[in-house]
Amino acid sequence: MEHPFQWYDLLPLGWRVVPQHTSTALLVMVLLVGVAYLARRALLRAAEPVIPDEGFGLRNLAEMLVELMLSLTDALLGRKGRKYVPLFGSFFVFILTANLFGLVPGFSPPTNNLNTTLGLGLVSFLAYHYFGVREHGIGYLKQFMGPVLLLAPFFFVLEGISHLVRPFSLALRLFGNMFGDHLVVEIFTDLTKVAIPVLFYILGALVSLIQAFVFTLLSVIYVAMAVSHEH
Repeated sequence: MEHPFQWYDLLPLGWRVVPQHTSTALLVMVLLVGVAYLARRALLRAAEPVIPDEGFGLRNLAEMLVELMLSLTDALLGRKGRKYVPLFGSFFVFILTANLFGLVPGFSPPTNNLNTTLGLGLVSFLAYHYFGVREHGIGYLKQFMGPVLLLAPFFFVLEGISHLVRPFSLALRLFGNMFGDHLVVEIFTDLTKVAIPVLFYILGALVSLIQAFVFTLLSVIYVAMAVSHEH
């Protein structure tokens, strides 16, 4: 189901060679870069950067996000995991913002398109393998061999299939939840214009937050397993 009006329809015909989900994803990216720039300016202007601003602003919001990501990585990876925070923070902020775009009239969330979610899943897949190889070198392959040398070929195939499924699992989970949530919000908005849609918008915002967190949490777990020396 589509909105009666889509912001994409306002673009000149020559610009519509880029699919709608990609155009919205680019819009999300530009918005986030602008917000990050403003938050950084606010931090640079602060007389005492270690002292939080009074009230609530972009700087405080950015600091809350960093604290959330630090607490998550410290719990699963320890302090050594803080070097991966930019990746996890990027996942969380982009996915959350993209999800919330689906609650804005005239927009469809980029994450209700499988191409977008599969791209995110592949980034997570490539990232944790890269970190694993960087941490262990060629010894990273031992994680695929299992505890018994004689059964190493069997475990290698089994673990290989398990790892190949992960990006698709991440993609389908995010896509399915956001597609279903977006569809439900549109249906109830069409049926009734007062009160009930507000409840589903609140539910949609909650689903958007949960799905962004779940994707990020699973990515943290995959990185933790890849860089772990306890194998």
